[in-house]
Amino acid sequence: MTGQASTENPFAGQGSVLLDIGGDVGALVVTMPDGMVGTEVEIRPVGAVPSRAHGHGHVHGHGHDHGHDHGEHLAHVAVVNRPVAGDRHVPSLVFPELVTGRYELFEKGDSQHVVLETEVVGGQVTSLRWPV
Repeated sequence: MTGQASTENPFAGQGSVLLDIGGDVGALVVTMPDGMVGTEVEIRPVGAVPSRAHGHGHVHGHGHDHGHDHGEHLAHVAVVNRPVAGDRHVPSLVFPELVTGRYELFEKGDSQHVVLETEVVGGQVTSLRWPV
């Protein structure tokens, strides 16, 4: 792909989102403001210490342990215009598989400014609206 920009998933938002929920796995759907299409949002369990990258492809914690997995890559998704009933589209983001628990959401790369906090319940889809 020399000379071409690439995206992680060039087909994101072009069809239905498969939600694999049940047991202790739920999903999160967030309706977003129009101006945020293309913005990436990260999610982490509440209380997780932000990790820092060392520039060589993986992430490490800050060297202290509070019972969380510091080396885990934070899940992130982009805001896309998703088709809804009729010919309408709604900017939204979807985290299709999250283990039951409390989560914080923030714009990618700005983990110090949590925008939303929510509870995800296994077998359910939690729906939120990003504040304007």
